[in-house]
Amino acid sequence: MSEAPSVRGGIDPRGPRFVAGITAVLLLVDVFLGLTGLSTSRAFGWFAYQPLAEATLTAGGGWAITAATVGERILDPAFLLLLVIALLFLWGVLSPRTAPWGALYRSLIAPRLSPPVDLEDPRPPRFAQGVGLFVTTLGLVLHLFGVPWALVVAAALAFVAAFLNAVFGLCLGCQLYLLLQRAGIVGRERPAAA
Repeated sequence: MSEAPSVRGGIDPRGPRFVAGITAVLLLVDVFLGLTGLSTSRAFGWFAYQPLAEATLTAGGGWAITAATVGERILDPAFLLLLVIALLFLWGVLSPRTAPWGALYRSLIAPRLSPPVDLEDPRPPRFAQGVGLFVTTLGLVLHLFGVPWALVVAAALAFVAAFLNAVFGLCLGCQLYLLLQRAGIVGRERPAAA
Protein backbone atom coordinates (compact mmCIF):
# COMPACT_ATOMS: atom_id res chain seq x y z
CA MET A 1 0.00 0.00 0.00
CA SER A 2 2.56 2.56 0.98
CA GLU A 3 5.68 1.11 2.46
CA ALA A 4 7.94 -1.76 1.54
CA PRO A 5 8.52 -4.37 4.20
CA SER A 6 11.57 -3.75 6.32
CA VAL A 7 14.08 -6.36 7.32
CA ARG A 8 11.70 -7.57 10.03
CA GLY A 9 8.83 -8.08 7.54
CA GLY A 10 6.51 -5.24 8.44
CA ILE A 11 5.60 -1.78 7.25
CA ASP A 12 5.51 1.58 8.95
CA PRO A 13 1.83 2.03 9.92
CA ARG A 14 2.11 5.77 9.32
CA GLY A 15 2.60 5.14 5.60
CA PRO A 16 -0.89 3.73 4.95
CA ARG A 17 -2.40 6.58 6.97
CA PHE A 18 -0.54 9.13 4.85
CA VAL A 19 -1.76 7.40 1.68
CA ALA A 20 -5.30 7.31 3.07
CA GLY A 21 -5.14 11.06 3.73
CA ILE A 22 -4.27 11.87 0.12
CA THR A 23 -6.86 9.38 -1.11
CA ALA A 24 -9.53 10.92 1.15
CA VAL A 25 -8.87 14.38 -0.29
CA LEU A 26 -9.13 13.06 -3.86
CA LEU A 27 -12.33 11.18 -3.04
CA LEU A 28 -13.87 14.24 -1.38
CA VAL A 29 -13.20 16.24 -4.55
CA ASP A 30 -14.76 13.42 -6.55
CA VAL A 31 -17.88 13.38 -4.37
CA PHE A 32 -18.25 17.12 -4.96
CA LEU A 33 -17.80 16.68 -8.71
CA GLY A 34 -20.34 13.86 -8.68
CA LEU A 35 -22.89 15.87 -6.74
CA THR A 36 -22.62 18.73 -9.21
CA GLY A 37 -22.27 16.64 -12.34
CA LEU A 38 -23.97 14.17 -14.60
CA SER A 39 -24.55 11.43 -12.04
CA THR A 40 -27.04 13.37 -9.92
CA SER A 41 -28.52 15.86 -12.39
CA ARG A 42 -32.08 15.76 -13.62
CA ALA A 43 -32.57 15.95 -17.36
CA PHE A 44 -35.38 18.51 -17.22
CA GLY A 45 -34.84 20.49 -14.03
CA TRP A 46 -37.26 20.13 -11.17
CA PHE A 47 -38.50 23.73 -11.34
CA ALA A 48 -39.82 23.74 -14.92
CA TYR A 49 -43.24 22.34 -15.59
CA GLN A 50 -43.29 20.53 -18.88
CA PRO A 51 -45.69 17.70 -19.67
CA LEU A 52 -42.93 15.75 -21.44
CA ALA A 53 -40.59 16.12 -18.48
CA GLU A 54 -43.28 15.03 -16.08
CA ALA A 55 -44.04 11.97 -18.19
CA THR A 56 -40.34 11.12 -18.32
CA LEU A 57 -39.95 11.49 -14.55
CA THR A 58 -42.95 9.29 -13.79
CA ALA A 59 -41.73 6.66 -16.27
CA GLY A 60 -38.56 6.23 -14.21
CA GLY A 61 -36.37 8.47 -16.35
CA GLY A 62 -35.51 12.09 -15.88
CA TRP A 63 -31.92 11.62 -14.87
CA ALA A 64 -29.37 13.30 -17.10
CA ILE A 65 -27.14 10.24 -16.92
CA THR A 66 -29.78 8.01 -18.49
CA ALA A 67 -30.07 10.38 -21.44
CA ALA A 68 -26.30 10.76 -21.83
CA THR A 69 -24.27 8.65 -24.22
CA VAL A 70 -21.54 6.35 -22.94
CA GLY A 71 -18.98 8.84 -24.27
CA GLU A 72 -20.58 11.65 -22.26
CA ARG A 73 -20.60 9.44 -19.17
CA ILE A 74 -16.89 8.69 -19.63
CA LEU A 75 -16.05 12.38 -20.07
CA ASP A 76 -17.83 13.35 -16.85
CA PRO A 77 -15.10 14.87 -14.60
CA ALA A 78 -16.29 12.82 -11.60
CA PHE A 79 -15.95 9.62 -13.65
CA LEU A 80 -12.47 10.54 -14.85
CA LEU A 81 -11.23 11.37 -11.34
CA LEU A 82 -12.72 8.20 -9.88
CA LEU A 83 -11.08 6.23 -12.69
CA VAL A 84 -7.70 7.71 -11.72
CA ILE A 85 -8.36 6.85 -8.06
CA ALA A 86 -9.33 3.28 -9.01
CA LEU A 87 -6.12 2.96 -11.02
CA LEU A 88 -4.16 4.17 -7.98
CA PHE A 89 -5.93 1.51 -5.88
CA LEU A 90 -4.99 -1.09 -8.50
CA TRP A 91 -1.38 0.09 -8.41
CA GLY A 92 -1.41 -0.21 -4.62
CA VAL A 93 -2.66 -3.79 -4.89
CA LEU A 94 -0.30 -4.95 -7.63
CA SER A 95 2.87 -3.11 -6.67
CA PRO A 96 2.66 -1.30 -3.33
CA ARG A 97 6.41 -0.67 -3.40
CA THR A 98 6.13 1.56 -6.48
CA ALA A 99 2.72 3.15 -5.80
CA PRO A 100 3.13 6.95 -5.98
CA TRP A 101 1.80 8.01 -2.57
CA GLY A 102 3.79 5.32 -0.78
CA ALA A 103 6.94 6.32 -2.66
CA LEU A 104 6.27 9.94 -1.71
CA TYR A 105 5.91 8.94 1.94
CA ARG A 106 9.12 6.88 1.91
CA SER A 107 11.19 9.53 0.15
CA LEU A 108 9.92 12.78 1.71
CA ILE A 109 8.05 12.08 4.94
CA ALA A 110 9.57 8.97 6.55
CA PRO A 111 13.18 10.30 6.64
CA ARG A 112 11.96 13.25 8.73
CA LEU A 113 10.22 11.02 11.30
CA SER A 114 11.63 8.85 14.03
CA PRO A 115 11.60 5.13 13.26
CA PRO A 116 8.23 3.49 13.92
CA VAL A 117 7.74 1.88 17.30
CA ASP A 118 5.84 -1.06 15.82
CA LEU A 119 5.59 -2.46 12.33
CA GLU A 120 2.46 -3.96 10.84
CA ASP A 121 1.72 -6.81 8.49
CA PRO A 122 1.51 -5.45 4.90
CA ARG A 123 -1.29 -7.84 3.89
CA PRO A 124 -4.26 -6.06 5.55
CA PRO A 125 -3.45 -2.63 4.01
CA ARG A 126 -2.98 -4.28 0.61
CA PHE A 127 -6.34 -6.02 1.04
CA ALA A 128 -7.88 -2.66 1.98
CA GLN A 129 -6.56 -1.25 -1.30
CA GLY A 130 -8.35 -4.13 -3.03
CA VAL A 131 -11.59 -3.27 -1.25
CA GLY A 132 -11.21 0.35 -2.36
CA LEU A 133 -10.57 -0.87 -5.90
CA PHE A 134 -13.71 -3.01 -5.80
CA VAL A 135 -15.95 -0.21 -4.48
CA THR A 136 -14.68 2.41 -6.92
CA THR A 137 -14.80 0.00 -9.88
CA LEU A 138 -18.38 -0.90 -9.03
CA GLY A 139 -19.27 2.81 -9.00
CA LEU A 140 -17.53 3.32 -12.35
CA VAL A 141 -19.29 0.38 -14.01
CA LEU A 142 -22.71 1.39 -12.70
CA HIS A 143 -22.07 4.96 -13.87
CA LEU A 144 -21.28 3.65 -17.36
CA PHE A 145 -24.56 1.74 -17.31
CA GLY A 146 -26.38 4.96 -16.44
CA VAL A 147 -27.28 4.32 -12.81
CA PRO A 148 -27.91 7.68 -11.11
CA TRP A 149 -25.96 8.35 -7.91
CA ALA A 150 -23.86 5.16 -8.22
CA LEU A 151 -20.60 7.02 -8.75
CA VAL A 152 -21.27 9.44 -5.90
CA VAL A 153 -22.25 6.68 -3.47
CA ALA A 154 -19.15 4.61 -4.34
CA ALA A 155 -16.86 7.63 -3.97
CA ALA A 156 -18.54 8.59 -0.69
CA LEU A 157 -18.15 5.07 0.75
CA ALA A 158 -14.49 4.99 -0.23
CA PHE A 159 -14.05 8.50 1.20
CA VAL A 160 -15.48 7.47 4.58
CA ALA A 161 -13.10 4.50 4.74
CA ALA A 162 -10.07 6.57 3.72
CA PHE A 163 -11.01 9.37 6.12
CA LEU A 164 -11.38 6.98 9.07
CA ASN A 165 -7.99 5.48 8.29
CA ALA A 166 -6.24 8.83 7.82
CA VAL A 167 -7.69 10.61 10.83
CA PHE A 168 -8.37 7.86 13.36
CA GLY A 169 -6.15 5.01 12.18
CA LEU A 170 -9.22 2.82 11.71
CA CYS A 171 -8.72 0.83 8.52
CA LEU A 172 -12.06 -0.75 7.61
CA GLY A 173 -10.51 -2.91 4.89
CA CYS A 174 -7.89 -4.13 7.37
CA GLN A 175 -10.63 -5.02 9.84
CA LEU A 176 -12.45 -6.94 7.11
CA TYR A 177 -9.19 -8.75 6.32
CA LEU A 178 -8.79 -9.74 9.97
CA LEU A 179 -12.38 -11.06 10.10
CA LEU A 180 -11.79 -13.11 6.97
CA GLN A 181 -8.47 -14.32 8.40
CA ARG A 182 -10.18 -15.48 11.60
CA ALA A 183 -12.71 -17.32 9.46
CA GLY A 184 -9.81 -19.02 7.64
CA ILE A 185 -10.69 -17.51 4.25
CA VAL A 186 -7.57 -15.37 3.71
CA GLY A 187 -4.03 -15.16 5.08
CA ARG A 188 -3.67 -18.72 6.25
CA GLU A 189 0.10 -18.68 6.03
CA ARG A 190 2.56 -15.84 6.32
CA PRO A 191 4.35 -15.01 3.06
CA ALA A 192 8.12 -15.35 2.94
CA ALA A 193 8.55 -11.84 1.50
CA ALA A 194 5.65 -9.41 1.33
